Amino acid sequence: MDLAKVEQAGVVGAGGAGFPTHVKLSGKAELLLVNAAECEPLLSVDQHLIIGNAQRLKTTLAEVAKHLGAKQTIVAIKKKHRSAIDALQKAKCELCLLDNFYPAGDEQVLVYEATGRTVPEGGIPLNVGVVVLNVETVLNIANALEDIPVTQTCLTVTGAVSRPLTGFFPIGMRAGDVVSYAGGALVEDWALLDGGPAMGKLKDPASPITKTTKGLIVLPKTHPQIQLREKSLSGILRQAGSACCQCRLCTELCPRYLLGHSLEPARIMRAVAHGTADLEGLTSAMLCSECGVCDLFACPMGLSPRRVNQALKAEFAKRGLKNPHHRSVEPRAGRSGRKAPTGRLTSRLALAAYDKPAPWEAVALSVRQVVIPLLQHIGKPAKPVVKPGQEVKLGEMIAKADGLGANIHASIQGKVEKVDSAIVIRAAR
Repeated sequence: MDLAKVEQAGVVGAGGAGFPTHVKLSGKAELLLVNAAECEPLLSVDQHLIIGNAQRLKTTLAEVAKHLGAKQTIVAIKKKHRSAIDALQKAKCELCLLDNFYPAGDEQVLVYEATGRTVPEGGIPLNVGVVVLNVETVLNIANALEDIPVTQTCLTVTGAVSRPLTGFFPIGMRAGDVVSYAGGALVEDWALLDGGPAMGKLKDPASPITKTTKGLIVLPKTHPQIQLREKSLSGILRQAGSACCQCRLCTELCPRYLLGHSLEPARIMRAVAHGTADLEGLTSAMLCSECGVCDLFACPMGLSPRRVNQALKAEFAKRGLKNPHHRSVEPRAGRSGRKAPTGRLTSRLALAAYDKPAPWEAVALSVRQVVIPLLQHIGKPAKPVVKPGQEVKLGEMIAKADGLGANIHASIQGKVEKVDSAIVIRAAR
């Protein structure tokens, strides 16, 4: 496999933080694991991509495994996705069938479920000989090996929209225009989540979609999931001090705690609420995956240990404090009985009414303008290689990786209008 082509094409993890794929594949591993768990409720990107591309997925995985020196390749997918499983079995892929729980797609949870190996605190799957890629990333590698760069992203647009669907959209397209393509919102006063309903963040409809956008979920502004995200940190901290009853459910159901990590959300909430000088407990916030099981599923008081952990991580980063937790871990007793069932989570999130199919669609649209951010990945922003007024073709490189990062390519043909933290391209007439 030609890794230089993967780098040239600007392939990053198509979801999550967008780690540059050529860097992830630069070492060796014993096992290649494909994350097809479709972790978040309402989203269906992985299923559709598998059904339409199972053999191509299999062929590309063989090339990647050979490059890594991996002796085994496993596709981890939930048992409920029968059509996708049938396609993978026809392609003769080795499968790990997962129960329907959240967050099955968390890398450390996934590695344990598929291999029985536990990633150490603060570690990555490669520490136990595993490389994890998601489905779209593998297919982007397949394109890269054919000299096709990343110019579009596959996403599900769903929620309170007229026509839920899944398909490819040009990177840099306005999120609100994607919603319009899906028939528009069914409510007048709406807000938008970028990502799944559990880990997704509020998104301005005028902002662009990126290489890592996997879902756009339209919800009424009065919906509990929108109101939760609009709560101020100061209000959350006040609630922690007045309402936390130390029932420990946030800890006992925390996926990372159940894997054996020293992360204890209840201990952190106690320390924050009462000003306890518990540095070991507070720094364990760095182990939080921000999955949201603590606040969305576990806490009976409506508190948000996740938001507290996010704030602590930001403060530690500001002070230059590194994660001091690096123990080897073993899953805790009773873990299998404490997983959060996805169906129950969907009900808790008040999303059952929106849990509907989002069928595959070969998206056909004319985009007049795209705004392509220079930072869509972990690392440094890419450096522009084009100037205002310059004509660019679809797929032409417009920004080059600077150190740890990824190249960026034009998602439409047209003229560069502006270059700053993003490159604005107006479509050719």
